[in-house]
Amino acid sequence: MNGSGMSVLGLGSTEERLYRHFLRNPDTSDEDVHLLLHSSPAAVREARDHLVDLGLLRPSGAGALAATDPELAVERLSRIRLQALHEELQQVTQSRRLIDELRCERGARHRPAQDVERLEVLDEIRTRIDDLAFFAREEILSAEPYTELTPENIAHARPLDACCLRRGVRIRSVILGRALEHPPTAGYLHELAAQGAEIRVIDELAERILLYDRQTVLVPADPADTSRGALLTRQPGLVANALALFEKIWDEAAELPDPTGAQDTAEYRLSAMEQLVLAEMCRVAKDETGARNLGISVRTYRRHIAEILRVLGAGGRTQAALLARERGWI
Repeated sequence: MNGSGMSVLGLGSTEERLYRHFLRNPDTSDEDVHLLLHSSPAAVREARDHLVDLGLLRPSGAGALAATDPELAVERLSRIRLQALHEELQQVTQSRRLIDELRCERGARHRPAQDVERLEVLDEIRTRIDDLAFFAREEILSAEPYTELTPENIAHARPLDACCLRRGVRIRSVILGRALEHPPTAGYLHELAAQGAEIRVIDELAERILLYDRQTVLVPADPADTSRGALLTRQPGLVANALALFEKIWDEAAELPDPTGAQDTAEYRLSAMEQLVLAEMCRVAKDETGARNLGISVRTYRRHIAEILRVLGAGGRTQAALLARERGWI
């Protein structure tokens, strides 16, 4: 019988064969069992002692041994193995502290690493994004002006996003409202939101920003042409500026509309100010103009718009205007 099945749980070949032997032959001794296993007596004794320590073998009287029930054995080995992997992963995620130590080994003759790293190959950028997300410990922030995600994009992102959310990493994303007009994209965004991601939508978005743990930022080298590569930096001043820009975009964005249409818009009545804001939103293109016409701040104007979009379940202002007309609000 192939003895490699339990190696993933940390058992050596001799240990697994010995455990299987006692499953088939309970309450027997290990005398001369090395002959059956084609191993040395010393190797079998070492394997036996390890299995006893693990609780996979137990004395059953008069020098005999019995194997623990397989379900209990696999559960115990899995718990031990997962704990070891968890501790190893923690060590890996803390390994960035070694960078400065290793740089010191090069001595003062070498130039210090660049504050900004340029990535030009698309596969390299994708790999770096995957690595940054995998090792994120607290928060991932993104502002991305895409209008749709391909099935390949979604299939690639789904397991990594789910893993981050399960680990307790906070995900905040701002996307274009037009992306919700693409059913597969809208479905995936609502799937993420159901798992705990915070997603907001905005009508206009030129910036493309990825921030990890408020320590690392990735932006296009040329915002007008993303094919020209990306810039990655951990320089505190640049990260702080990118974070401030993201928070500004986040404040101006609206909540992701409820896909179930839970808000009963038929009975909802706009406040007097919301009615005025809705009319301005449909009449003028710029928020600054609408806010000035109503004598309120741009921030307050946009908050009213965000609430109108939420109530209507609209992904953008154009859709909101259509829905508002259908309900006779304008």
